[in-house]
Amino acid sequence: MSLDWIRPDWDAPAAVHALATTRSGGISLGAYAGLNLAAHVGDDPEAVVANRALLRLPPFHVPAEPLWLQQEHGIRVRVAEQAPAGPVADACIARSPGRVCAVLTADCLPVLLCADDASVIGAVHAGWRGLAAGVIEACVAAMAIEPARMLAWLGPAIGPNAFEVGADVRDIFCRHDGAAEQAFVAHGQGKWLCDLYRLARQRLAGLGLQRVSGGSWCTYEDAQRFYSYRRDGITGRMASCIWLE
Repeated sequence: MSLDWIRPDWDAPAAVHALATTRSGGISLGAYAGLNLAAHVGDDPEAVVANRALLRLPPFHVPAEPLWLQQEHGIRVRVAEQAPAGPVADACIARSPGRVCAVLTADCLPVLLCADDASVIGAVHAGWRGLAAGVIEACVAAMAIEPARMLAWLGPAIGPNAFEVGADVRDIFCRHDGAAEQAFVAHGQGKWLCDLYRLARQRLAGLGLQRVSGGSWCTYEDAQRFYSYRRDGITGRMASCIWLE
């Protein structure tokens, strides 16, 4: 399987580097076929190690081992320069060159953040639970700069035509902000199609962060390119990485 990856389409400073992997490439087999980068999903551990090693090589050129988080759909943020290996968190930030922030996803929304002067970067794992709980807000607060000076990129996630949720999920978001109604479309009795991308954009705009790009994929609908937990159940994970040169 040939390599395929995504470079963010944003106006980040030259010192900010970022990418998102797809399932293409790698040596994992079966349900994990391709470039699975998650060690917690049941894949052969040796395959995961080999796949992660590929990130250090062309065409990725990731300069160091990423800070791999133990994600729990919460709002905890870690500082890469201070965190132990494998910290429990759903977001991380860094201010030093060569520190790689990363999140793993397979339908949840990866959000990459940077300051327009390249002073700080961040990576966020935003499934609906974390998004509702405020994980984006927590990461922006930890970065400690004015949101107006920040850029955001929304990576591959389940799209608005595939993410069906119950009324309980819709109610959680709408209680927080009435404008969230715009992100839900009725889809049968008590069911709604949810637009994670729109919800994330609303949260970012609410913080004053206006320079937002990305958000045009659907991991569920493109089985050849992306892993999708909702589609397949047992599957791999992709990584969205960001670092400073």
